[in-house]
Amino acid sequence: MHRWTLALLTAGLLATTVTGCAHGTSAPAAGRPGTHRAPAGAKETLRLAEQLLIKECMEKKGHKYWIEPPPPDDVSVRFPYVIDDPAWARKHGYGTDLRRAREAEVRADPNQTYLRSAPAATRAALVADLNGTRPQGLSARLPNGVRVTHSDQGCQAAAQRELYGDLQAWFRATRVTDTLAGMRLGLVTGDKRYKAAVEPWARCMRGHGYTYADPAASRAAAMRPGRPWPHAKEVRLASAEAACAVAGGLPDVTKTLDAEYRAELSRRHPRETADLSRLRREALPRARAIVARGD
Repeated sequence: MHRWTLALLTAGLLATTVTGCAHGTSAPAAGRPGTHRAPAGAKETLRLAEQLLIKECMEKKGHKYWIEPPPPDDVSVRFPYVIDDPAWARKHGYGTDLRRAREAEVRADPNQTYLRSAPAATRAALVADLNGTRPQGLSARLPNGVRVTHSDQGCQAAAQRELYGDLQAWFRATRVTDTLAGMRLGLVTGDKRYKAAVEPWARCMRGHGYTYADPAASRAAAMRPGRPWPHAKEVRLASAEAACAVAGGLPDVTKTLDAEYRAELSRRHPRETADLSRLRREALPRARAIVARGD
């Protein structure tokens, strides 16, 4: 979801609807206006190409638009099961320092500043031109039974259509595979092999003075909304988590289980998995040409 949409949740200007229960997504960090980094790989090339197409489309509609940089890895993305990098834990704890910095960057984001400074009617037009006026045209049924819809109009949809060709297939493939990632997390942590590997981790943590049943519990304690821990206290807990994970071999178990369930879920949903790979592969030459053309 684009940050302009996130900024206007309370205004009822959403371009996406969800029927059922689903998890939200975090907003990306802001960058310097009018600049973008050279792509580091295929994924970044595709992302940057989409941003350039959105910028071109929005400017044709009379709006200003700044290229958004890629979001940094959140702790839940970098360490989905357990923090296993003691050096990272000693520096960042559970990453709340990075999150606060990211929130400050978002507040200073030029797209957000531009949006906030616009009159109410203009803000509505900005969001509509970016995301479409109604969450209709694209639809996907997720593996958990939730049905999600999104507008097939607006600059974001136009950019994705130009880049990937089959917009409906792209929408379905991305939404389904994103859901599979969350399902994989639950399957891994519910596996008896994971639970067995957590037992020595928990014993090790008790030796450090912590009585958490699993890494999810220790993370939740340190990252409770509205009750931030002092950074030093957060670092001590995260460092203990990482040290105990490495000592007990928990990262090796989670890596093995993650690969197993990734393959299993791909077999269960071969269409969306194959479509995502195909659409990205076919879009890459177009993306490279768009990036080479620049803004």
